[in-house]
Amino acid sequence: MMIQEGTEKIKEIIEDDVWGTIKKFLDLGYQFGDGEKSIHITVGLLLLLTLAFLLTSTVLQAIRRFFTRKMEAEDKLKFISIFKFIKYLVYVVVILFTMSAAGINITILITASAALFVGLGLALQEIFQDIIGGVFIIVDKSLRVGDIIEIDNRVGKVFEIKLRTTRAITRDDKVIIIPNHKFISDIVYNYTQNHKTTRELVRIGVAYGSDIELVTKLLLEVVGTQRSILKSPKPFVIFEDFGDSALIFTVNFYLTDSFTDPKIKSEVRYKIDATFRKNNISIPFPQRDIHLYQQGPFQHSNVSNAENNKKT
Repeated sequence: MMIQEGTEKIKEIIEDDVWGTIKKFLDLGYQFGDGEKSIHITVGLLLLLTLAFLLTSTVLQAIRRFFTRKMEAEDKLKFISIFKFIKYLVYVVVILFTMSAAGINITILITASAALFVGLGLALQEIFQDIIGGVFIIVDKSLRVGDIIEIDNRVGKVFEIKLRTTRAITRDDKVIIIPNHKFISDIVYNYTQNHKTTRELVRIGVAYGSDIELVTKLLLEVVGTQRSILKSPKPFVIFEDFGDSALIFTVNFYLTDSFTDPKIKSEVRYKIDATFRKNNISIPFPQRDIHLYQQGPFQHSNVSNAENNKKT
């Protein structure tokens, strides 16, 4: 009997003292508001939220590893960028669900923060547009690392795509940071969307009276000697127009690296100038022909004599 009584006393001590102390500690907190609209934040709730947060993080990491295990490096980076955005949304949902399960009326919390969310939404509207633009870029693969693009009259090669911004390097080695919403709202030229080959041209004017057949032949010979210009598709020449001071031709050719095409075009122009000089084909500068016609002197004497005769 004494042993049984001792055991019961120990149970009472554990229940009253130990668990009671733990319960009091977990119930410590702060109350916001009064009555039914009050929100009581306790230590127990914070520990529960922390546990839910850690468990959710572990599950999300496992999901990410499962989906990215067989992806290529580029696709993996894109998936991780989208996954980060989804992860934050999941965290918010888990926190609200945990608070609701703990007996907190989250409707009050959402209502109280509605005005804050509206204000943040207006202030961060462009950021949200950037994120949505980034999701579209990553999902529909309209832009890839290595693509050559033209936006706002600037040409650059994309080297990094993030959820909010895209980075590209220009032809003069300057990095431009492009907000992703511009790929939705603005017109963007992607030189390498379909394939790496692009058609370029060099425009040249020759003097009137030049042998146009010889001009065409020389232009094709010039581009044919350039290593960076593709042999197939074949280059071709277009007699473009009769200009004010010259016959306008364009020589068209194909490249696999349109990012360096200004340098290639410069080499072609150097070669054209040297070849035309050897073959006595002049490249005229803008000029005007002025024709002067000499007019006979005005006969003032005849008019004066006629007036004098009338008077007499």
